Amino acid sequence: MPLDALLLALAAAFAHALWNILLARARDPQAATAVALLVSIAVFTPVAALTWELEREAWPYLAITSVLQLVYFALLITAYQRTDVSVVYPVARGLAPVLVLTAGVVLLGAATSAAQISGVLLVGAGVLLIRGVRRRAELVGVAYGAVIASVIASYTLFDNSGIRYASPITYLEVSMIPCALVYAAVIVRLRGRASLGRELNLASVTAGVATFTAYALVLAALERAAAAPVAAVRETSILIVTGLAMVVLRERVSPGRLAGAVLVVLGVALLAL
Repeated sequence: MPLDALLLALAAAFAHALWNILLARARDPQAATAVALLVSIAVFTPVAALTWELEREAWPYLAITSVLQLVYFALLITAYQRTDVSVVYPVARGLAPVLVLTAGVVLLGAATSAAQISGVLLVGAGVLLIRGVRRRAELVGVAYGAVIASVIASYTLFDNSGIRYASPITYLEVSMIPCALVYAAVIVRLRGRASLGRELNLASVTAGVATFTAYALVLAALERAAAAPVAAVRETSILIVTGLAMVVLRERVSPGRLAGAVLVVLGVALLAL
């Protein structure tokens, strides 16, 4: 893997971890998320316009993935308000590729390998370590993570087909516009427009830019290296989030939970490679 591709994939991992931590630590995570989503579509509209490529066959996929993205953000932020980020994020990011692989094998008859089976086992062991055996809070976090993983897997499968009919940036921008507008409208309806104003700050703006930047960095890495190693390096975001959760969010990350995050990363790497 070329050095520039490695650095770009690592930067993508950090950007993805960053926006999750910034939104989780906000005073009002739901309002902050609404601001971040609006910022993301505003900032990247010119980029999408310059790279515009969208065929009409993409619209059914865009409609479905927009709904799934909305559900994803709603569930993710709710989970961050109720339990530890260092539980939810690794479980969600780790189980999602397992579910995608399972769907491919069961529904499409795709072949699998010993390495992928080993990856599934490592992810499963990692999730068990993250969950722990005694604390109820971890069970709640794992449950949220599993549901979020199913949403990620769902829109991944739809996007894998829909992206054939659009350029990547255009596809992401168009799919995120309804998600951002609906999410913000719901927050304004429930909490008033002032709630968005209170969360219009550097952290929320940075989170919004980072949501799209993470994806753009992955695309740049894919131009320089094969998809498998890029995907594997990208999932180091699990370890970055776990570390930032300890330092920034002051979460108590036990050695078992940290070891579980490491196993999840290794398992995802095997699934990718």
